[in-house]
Amino acid sequence: MRFSDIDHKMMARALQLAAKARYTASPNPAVGCVALLGEKIIGEGFTRPPGGNHAEIEALSQAGNQPQSTLYVTLEPCCHQGKTGPCTQAIIDANVKRVVVAAEDPNPQVSGSGIKQLQDAGIDVELGLMEAQARELNQGFYKRHSEGTPWVTVKMAASLDGRTAMASGQSQWITSPAARLDVQRMRAASCAIITGIGTQIMDDPSLTLRITEQELGVEDPVKQPLRVVIDAQLKMATQARLLQQPGDCLVATLDGPEQRRKSEALIAAGAEVIFVANNAEHVDLQALLEILAARDCNQVMVEAGAGLAGAFVAQGLLDELVCYWAPKLFGSEARPMFELPIKTIDAHLALSVKDMRQVGEDIKLVLIPDKDY
Repeated sequence: MRFSDIDHKMMARALQLAAKARYTASPNPAVGCVALLGEKIIGEGFTRPPGGNHAEIEALSQAGNQPQSTLYVTLEPCCHQGKTGPCTQAIIDANVKRVVVAAEDPNPQVSGSGIKQLQDAGIDVELGLMEAQARELNQGFYKRHSEGTPWVTVKMAASLDGRTAMASGQSQWITSPAARLDVQRMRAASCAIITGIGTQIMDDPSLTLRITEQELGVEDPVKQPLRVVIDAQLKMATQARLLQQPGDCLVATLDGPEQRRKSEALIAAGAEVIFVANNAEHVDLQALLEILAARDCNQVMVEAGAGLAGAFVAQGLLDELVCYWAPKLFGSEARPMFELPIKTIDAHLALSVKDMRQVGEDIKLVLIPDKDY
């Protein structure tokens, strides 16, 4: 299938629009749409926050009922009734002649049905233009629907010799203000932030979003991600800073009489406590991720110490590793990035560099596990 230069140009514009929704659309996918008549753009749109218009409705509301128009959309139009009506019917009612779709929707309520409904109405539908870019923009949405777990990004800040804190636990601040602002953008794109009880007790973090819509370059309000603390023995204090912040806090623990007893005080302090399956006296991370996916979490970010971060890596739950390397040396007594049971060189975990750039004084590396991970 061949697409014209104007097709590529319009889909690229639709992807730019979709990026405007990456911080605000969840749990819906971030979608962009362009309506074209001849070679003139007559409407544009992107997904608004849940309950608001989808990208197609935004574009069509600008375009009006103009037959012979072409619609470029980064994800297959929905054909089911959710918080809003089906986009396919709106497209049919608008007398659109042609729809160019970047990628099929992985949601089983849609997956292929939206395209078929348009075709059955006599609309020319073409699929696959810039599909890889469209899928990457919604990688968490795709993974949640295909595997039943969210996309997992582990974030680490380290010295050049791979140390994340001094032996005493002191760790603020390893990286530059520019790197910390970049982390805020990652938080904004995440549905949940996961940490461990060790980090909570040592650092008493807030794990809140401290970046404005203007700094993110978005029009719609950005909500606080869910804060998740993994605490097998329920050691978390009711005075924890996490419980004093706007947004929700979820504490994942094991089921036992002591945890049941302690949970009452945490719940009274504002936390939600869930009892997760036991994996060798630790919270089962796979089970926790499945719970978060069932709550419509598309992407989660792990901000934790060497133990929990290492557990996500060792158990094959890592999708992406983001490291900020500061131009500092902490020495051999400082704490490592990961606790991993690797004994030989042959047993190493191989990673591929997806992106590398300078952020302030630091180097940011984005890595993904090799396929045999």
